[in-house]
This record gives sequence, structure tokens and C-alpha cells, in this order.
Amino acid sequence: MSITGTGTTAPQAQRGLDGATDVLVDWVVAAAAAPLPAEVEHHVRRLLVDYVAAVVPGSATDVARAVATHVAGTYGTTGRTATAIGLGPVSAPGAAFLNGTSAHSLEVDDGYTPGSVHPSSVCFPAVLAAAEARGSDTTTTMRALAVALEAVSRLAAAGHPATWRNHFHNTPLAGVVGATCGVAVLHGLDADRLHDALGVAASHAGGLFAFLGKNAEVKRVHPGKAARDAIVSVELAEAGVTGPRPILETRHGYVEAFADGGFDAGTLLDGLGERWVVLDSYVKPYPSCRHLHGPIDAVLALRAEHGVTVADVARVDVATYTVASHHASTEVDSLLDAQMSIPFAVATALVHDEVGLTEFGSGARRDPALLDLVGRVHVRADEQADADYPVLRTAVVTLTLHDGRELTERVPTPYGEPGNPVSDDEMTAKLVRLAAPVLGRDAATGLAAELWTFASLDVVARTDALCRGAA
Repeated sequence: MSITGTGTTAPQAQRGLDGATDVLVDWVVAAAAAPLPAEVEHHVRRLLVDYVAAVVPGSATDVARAVATHVAGTYGTTGRTATAIGLGPVSAPGAAFLNGTSAHSLEVDDGYTPGSVHPSSVCFPAVLAAAEARGSDTTTTMRALAVALEAVSRLAAAGHPATWRNHFHNTPLAGVVGATCGVAVLHGLDADRLHDALGVAASHAGGLFAFLGKNAEVKRVHPGKAARDAIVSVELAEAGVTGPRPILETRHGYVEAFADGGFDAGTLLDGLGERWVVLDSYVKPYPSCRHLHGPIDAVLALRAEHGVTVADVARVDVATYTVASHHASTEVDSLLDAQMSIPFAVATALVHDEVGLTEFGSGARRDPALLDLVGRVHVRADEQADADYPVLRTAVVTLTLHDGRELTERVPTPYGEPGNPVSDDEMTAKLVRLAAPVLGRDAATGLAAELWTFASLDVVARTDALCRGAA
């Protein structure tokens, strides 16, 4: 389904899009009262563990502390409160703002490949903060989380890559609309008020991709802003603020504004309520943009198979899909620059035995030998990889050695995707690995066990207490 370049909906596309918002709204209202399939509930718990694994160390970053200063001075504790991890009780929008920023601050949050989006870093902050403020039970909260995650994943995939070509970051763009669906479940909105909430949310949607290569930390803030605005959108609709209807397909609406050039309503709606696409979300084993993971996996495989070392390598060539090929900067002055750079990630995987937060840190970014190798990594777009994307995130890495040999590895599916999954035990290990430097290993292990159970929303406040106690 496409939108013409003039901003006018093509007749065939418009027919296909007609009624899309109604279908989405009706599904959300019905899902609020329906038990979750067991596999969906378990997957949401997996993502909860992964979310907290990102928030705990993320809350100590400079950008999270900057947002915390803003939240402390702007989002007070009058009325119903929620927990901003690392700061304490504030209003629900303030808690969502800080927690969403923390979740995305270290590039360790999960994602959904077909939408090139990070659903959890918007959905968990919004839904958990709203649930705390309303005193929701965990059953309703789990349903709200599943609805939000599903809506974000489907909406982002329906518009990608048109939204990316139009310069938008899918996480805050689709995130605010999808997370609004989840918050609406907690508030018990009927279809009429949900239409208003989605219309308001779409006016909050945005997030420019201009951060790439600019060392602009606003990228970290994008999920927090979207999570905050999802709560605000629902609260405004409850208070009587109206939004344009139907927001997806109306003239100047979401699709025309953001997905001009291609929107697939079938991706959004087909199987909605029957097939949960959130089950196909991925988990990150490395603290970097997901587009870097295929090249990292390829280098690690070549090292394991051939025993190659950095001293053996004269040149590295990376062929991948176009969206990833833009992550080719060799300037890595900041953590964000490094986490967005395929050349730096490839060099890191060749130089170090582990690809973790330390390996993207300031010391590694000043290593002359590593930086020399970064300059010898060449990234290009590949026609076959483009044909495969976004179903596959193909990366082909070729190492040219000083002795003239060429070693090549193709990775169609990076580690952590549904077809190459991370186990539950590995999910726990990731949380302990990332949270232990902040909380201590015993506290991190205990927190992981509590998150898997998710018997009470009190776990959010306990996470904050552990973080502030450690600080």
C-alpha cells in the first residue's frame, strides 16, 4: 500500500487502508478483557527481564542523569505517582520519561527487525508507570504490555522502510501510538475515547534520524519522550481532548505524514488478535545498534574457525543491506558514535575477546591499534542483502589477510533473533552481567528471579531502591 509523492492517497491504497484505525481500536478494546496465550505471557516476562537489564545500568549514564534533573524539577509527586528508577517517586509521565531514556541509553534494548524498532524501551516505561499510578494488578498490566508491544511492532513494520526514508526514527514514531494502546487498556478506555487518544498520540509522534553520526544524545531520549506522551495522550483523551479520526487513514494523518511512499495495512492488521508478531522480537547480546550485530557475529565466527588475530588482517569488507550500510562512520569520538559504527564494531570483535560495554568505552575508543583497523574497514550496500531485508539482516564479512588469503563469513540472522534465539538462562545472565556492576551480583541475581515471577508491581520500586542504595 503506497502513498503518492504529492501527499495524496492513491485510490487503491486508500481502499486498502479504509477502516484500519477502527480495526486496531476494536482489537485493543477486546484484548483488554481477553487472557493472554501462555507463550505471549512468557515472552513478555522475557522482555521484562531484558528491559530491566537495560534500565539499571542506563540510569547511571550522563544522559539519564540529565533527564532525571529535568524530571525532578518538572514532574512532581502530587497525586498518583510512579517510580523513576534511580530517582524515586514522581508523576507517571515523569517516570516514563526517565525510564524510557535509561532503557535506550546503552543500546542494549530489544527490538523487532521488520519494523526496525525498539518496542520495549517505549512500552515498558509507559505501561509500568501508568500501572503503578493506577494501582493495577499484574494480570491487567501483562495484557497492557502485550497489547502495546504488539501494536508498536505491527505499526512500525507496516511503515518501514518508508518512515526511515522519510527521516524518522521508528521507535518514538510508532512507539507513542502503540504504547498509547497499552496505557488505554489500563485506563479501560472504550472505543470512542481510544480514537481520541490515538489522534492525540499521533500529534506527539516524531523523532528525527538526524542523530546518526552527529554525537547527538537526543537519540537516547526518544523512547522516554514517546513513553511519556503515550500516558499524556490517554489522560488528555479522558479529560475530553479530542483527536482527529480515523488517525491512520485520514487526510494529513499518520500514514500520509510519516509513511509517504509506502504503508502496508496488511502488515498492521492481518492476523491481529490471532498471531502475535511480538513473539518474533529479538534480544541484543552486544551493546550496540542492531545493524552492527551481523558483522560482529561474522567476525567472531571467523576468529573461532580460523584462529585469525588482528595482526593478520590487512583489510575488512562488509556487505550488508542499505539501511545498515549508512552506519559506516569511522569517527568514534563518543560512545554513541561507536555504538552506531560498523567499522568500530568489526574492529572491536577482532581486537577483543568480548564485545561488551567496556569495549565501547572511552579507553577502547582511544586505542591506536584499534583505530588503525577501523580505518581499514569498508562497508557497502549489497543487492541481495537488500532483497532479504527486513526478513533477514544479512551481513557478509570478508577478511583480507596480509598473506593474501581471503576469509568470508555470511550471517543471515544475528544472534538473538527468533531463528537464533537467546535462552531464558542467557536472559538472566545478561541482566546479571549488566546490573551487577551497579547493584552487586547477589542483588542482581535476586532481582532477576523476582522479575521472572512478576508477582507484584512493587518490583519496580525495589529496583529503584537497589539502584539508589548502590549509588
